[in-house]
Amino acid sequence: MTEQTKRTTIVLFSGDYDKAMAAYIIANGAAAYDHEVTIFHTFWGFNALRKEELIPVKKGFLEKMFGKMMPRGADKMGLSKMNFAGMGPKMIKNVMKKHNVLTLPQLIEMAQEQGVKLVACTMTMDLLGLQEKELLDDIDYAGVAAYLADAEEGSVNLFI
Repeated sequence: MTEQTKRTTIVLFSGDYDKAMAAYIIANGAAAYDHEVTIFHTFWGFNALRKEELIPVKKGFLEKMFGKMMPRGADKMGLSKMNFAGMGPKMIKNVMKKHNVLTLPQLIEMAQEQGVKLVACTMTMDLLGLQEKELLDDIDYAGVAAYLADAEEGSVNLFI
């Protein structure tokens, strides 16, 4: 009996810190169990891939507005519940630190080190006016067809 490659695919649609953490915890766990893992970032899930620093790029008015409304960097994302005008993330990060839980940026870095394929949806990039230089290094760019090809081979497919 030959051993098949196990594949896990995750669509990260949410721009919430806690939901992105869940996606990356699952991705890192699956990678540790020798799964080939793909996280397809679309719409607000792009917040996890944005660089923290402001990257000067030429954009139209609407694209600039999207850029201002979306947090720059995974560490600046809000919580899905109990955000408390921005205090929620600070409180949960304090609790995480006490319990030695990795932060979202650390989980993203770990995922990259484990070979998790981080994919930015090119259609969403066009819609939101995001450019490659605004996103983390060493990620892939593809459309939904590429994600579906990965998902078709996947034994675990999640939408977060």
